[in-house]
Amino acid sequence: MTKSTNIQWHDSKVTKAERQQMKGHKSAVLWFTGLSGSGKSTISAELEKQLHNMGIHTYRLDGDNVRHGLNNNLGFSAKDRTENIRRVGEVSKLMVDAGVVTLSAFISPYSKDRYNVRQMLEAGEFVEVYVKCSLEAAEERDPKGLYKKARAGEIKGFTGIDDPYEEPVNPEVTVKTDKETVEESVAVIVEYLKVEGYIL
Repeated sequence: MTKSTNIQWHDSKVTKAERQQMKGHKSAVLWFTGLSGSGKSTISAELEKQLHNMGIHTYRLDGDNVRHGLNNNLGFSAKDRTENIRRVGEVSKLMVDAGVVTLSAFISPYSKDRYNVRQMLEAGEFVEVYVKCSLEAAEERDPKGLYKKARAGEIKGFTGIDDPYEEPVNPEVTVKTDKETVEESVAVIVEYLKVEGYIL
C-alpha cells in the first residue's frame, strides 16, 4: 500500500473531554472477540439497546456490516484480516474521540491485532470482551452454515477449523455464552461498565 505524503493533522476546537462532558459519560471501545457463532453480534446488539435506553450514546461496528462497505475489498487471508482489524481500530478510535461508546464485534482471531488496536487508544479506552464459547457449541449453532461449509472444504482458512483462534489472556470482561443467557451476559458487561465508572 502506498502511504500518503504531504499531510498534516488538524486539531478540532472541541476536545474529547468536552464531548464526553456534554454526553454525560465516558467513551470507550468495547471490543467483542470470539469464534464465529459465539454470540458477538447478538450480545453487542442487545447491549447497545440497553445502553441506548439508559441514555448512553453508542454505535455498533459489526464484522459483516463493515465488510459490506468500508472493508469490502478485503478477503480472509491473515494479511487481510489484520488490515480489516486495523481499519476498524482506526474507526473505533474516531468514535471514541467523538465521545461515543463503541461496540466493535469482530472475530479478530489474532492476539497481536487486538493488541495493536488497544495501543491506538488511551489507557482505559479499550475494553476487551471475550465472548467465550466452546467450538462444539458454536458449531452446533452455526447460524450462517459456515462451519458446515468449512468442514466440507468449501471454505478455507476458517477460524477454529483450519485457522487458529488465539484466546485473550487477560480480557477486561469474559462472558460465557454457552452457559449464560443473552440477558445474563449483557448484565455482566453493564455491571463492569458501572463498577469501572464508564457509565453511571
